[in-house]
Amino acid sequence: MWQAEVRVDLDAIRENVTRLRSGTSAELMAVVKADGYGHGMLPAARAALDAGADWLGVCTLDEALTLRRAGITVPVLAWLLSPGLPLHEGVAADVDLSAASEGQLDEMIVAARRAERPARLHLKIDTGLSRNGATVADWPALLEAAAKAQADGLVEVVGVWSHFAYADLPGHPTIDRQIAVFHEALAMVERAGLRPRHRHLANSAATLTRPDTHFDLVRPGLAVYGLSPVAGERHGLRPAMTARARVTLAKRVPAGTGVSYGHTYTTERETTLALVPVGYADGVPRHASNVGPVRLAGRNRTIAGRVCMDQIMIDCGDDPVAAGDVAVLFGSGVDGEPTADDWAEAVGTINYEIVTRFGGCRVARVYDGERT
Repeated sequence: MWQAEVRVDLDAIRENVTRLRSGTSAELMAVVKADGYGHGMLPAARAALDAGADWLGVCTLDEALTLRRAGITVPVLAWLLSPGLPLHEGVAADVDLSAASEGQLDEMIVAARRAERPARLHLKIDTGLSRNGATVADWPALLEAAAKAQADGLVEVVGVWSHFAYADLPGHPTIDRQIAVFHEALAMVERAGLRPRHRHLANSAATLTRPDTHFDLVRPGLAVYGLSPVAGERHGLRPAMTARARVTLAKRVPAGTGVSYGHTYTTERETTLALVPVGYADGVPRHASNVGPVRLAGRNRTIAGRVCMDQIMIDCGDDPVAAGDVAVLFGSGVDGEPTADDWAEAVGTINYEIVTRFGGCRVARVYDGERT
């Protein structure tokens, strides 16, 4: 018998990747960073590959090496690399690495020498997100240094890429500006004598809404897990994660009863309170106090009082509720339960954070649709 669980439908991931592939002629990189957005990196990666994903994308070197140790051999790109990491291990494992500065390129050259093989390199240009990536001013020098390293047999520049700031708002003017900067950066790449096979710009939102950004490779992340990056549009995706828990205790209390820490909720009448054994240690945002939606006893209700470390309370009125009943915090919404989008709206965040929170905590993950 389980007390609380995060259930992941791997068939939903397969269906989502199939749908994403059907909308592009480019290769597809399924992004499985952050433990597969809380869904489990290895099961999510295998499901995405089952559905035809060509690449996997991660942030860290450790994530990439975990994929390799699990026997996954498809191309893997790791792109958030601090100084001093054992990049030679990534080079030896045939992991593609991203460089956005001459300093990072220098580290990859050292790693290539140590691994005694060229580093497969993706150069990143900052087209307007102002986060990772070389500035337009620094781009020519990075290209010159990369071309020299390639001529010396130390690196192979296989990709050039960037990332959008506003692709989740498909009509935003920054999108076209970033595309224009990317085209200019690619022209400079060609003039530097480099011929990368993989030009990539499109995240989930652009994969779904801007086919002109697909180039050679698209990088959907959130959409792989069935969540839409574009508010109000589902794009036929099916959410893969359900979070639920069994009621631990149900009890009748009189009107005027203060509930949970600080008594920020007080019952207006005699009512049944249900204790659900998940809290902020399990991924429930504390900001969900008095606003987080939960489906219990056939209705969607709201958390009563403050979210605790290990538990929440639900006011169920006169509806019959008993210990052992299942409370669904969020799921696909097919049966009327709240979704990750509903939770995001309630607590003022994004659906990415909700699933990553729940999947990354102590509640056990259970998988449907596993293949042997």
